[in-house]
Amino acid sequence: MKAEIGELQRSFGEIQLFPENIDDLWHLHHLITPGCLVYATTLRSVEGSQDKIRPEKQEKRPVRLGIRVQDVEFHEYSIRLRVFGIIESGVDIGAHHTLNLEPGYEISVLKSWTGSDLERVDRAVKGSTAESIHILVVEEGEAELYRIQSYGPKLVWTLAAGSGKTAEVSCREEFANTVVSQVSTLTSPLVIAGPGFVKEEIVAKFKRQNPSRTAPLVIGDTRTGGRRAVQEVIGQGILEKLSGDLQLAREVTCLDELMRRIGKDEPVAYGIEEVGEAISLGAVQTLLVVDTLLHEPRAATIIKQAEEMRSEVVIFSSRFEPGDRLTGLGGVAALLRYAIK
Repeated sequence: MKAEIGELQRSFGEIQLFPENIDDLWHLHHLITPGCLVYATTLRSVEGSQDKIRPEKQEKRPVRLGIRVQDVEFHEYSIRLRVFGIIESGVDIGAHHTLNLEPGYEISVLKSWTGSDLERVDRAVKGSTAESIHILVVEEGEAELYRIQSYGPKLVWTLAAGSGKTAEVSCREEFANTVVSQVSTLTSPLVIAGPGFVKEEIVAKFKRQNPSRTAPLVIGDTRTGGRRAVQEVIGQGILEKLSGDLQLAREVTCLDELMRRIGKDEPVAYGIEEVGEAISLGAVQTLLVVDTLLHEPRAATIIKQAEEMRSEVVIFSSRFEPGDRLTGLGGVAALLRYAIK
């Protein structure tokens, strides 16, 4: 993401944003909230003299519009962000319009920016220069490759020995050769992780077949395989060392701490009402909020209050396991400085 931040008066002002990939669209999904004003050049039917003669031939022309946002939808597989709202600036003021944002589509957003918003903008800008990181999880007869996106791990491919699900491999050696062949095309940082000793065999074979590789290669020890192993790797801080992005690791460690405190009956709060009470008492040390609630007025108020009290705020991705578990607790939780009951 490229960003140009204008002068903000008491956190209110305009930021120009230029998304470059799907991760940036995901960030915009949370930065563009109902009630804010979005300026963009878009196509809209504009009536001219010829159109009056042949109304059925009205053509769409590029116009600069200001849209008061009502709703936002992120479409991962079509790599598109749809912004719905009412035109407040430009042609057809008062009419409804939809912006279909894609990578390379420049916009300006005018709103009151929270600390979490500005942190997300900074993360997106830094992420534009970072290389993609892949995590290969291997165990006996099974392998899965994940690409790490800003919103969590995305499964790229799977391989199961003899299962016929993705490819049929009849023996351990053939399985290892197939796995190494698949990942040898990657030129970005790679983590090979999993339980047991299979990963060491894969790493040794990978190094023999790719002696000139310069991108980082890291081994991760995990207790489990599959997607849970990816979460373990992230929690160990390996991604932080490779990319400098702390967010996913923060989500893992904060959720683990929350569950540990719940199990030991230590100071926590969860659910919108209980967390709201804790904030009013100044008891919140760290506020945890799942991103699906960012457009909810009550959640936005709680985040603002927490930031004003200088509490740490961690926004969880609903597409990553810790965020899914937080959703099960009401989507909002807090690590408290002291017990409130």
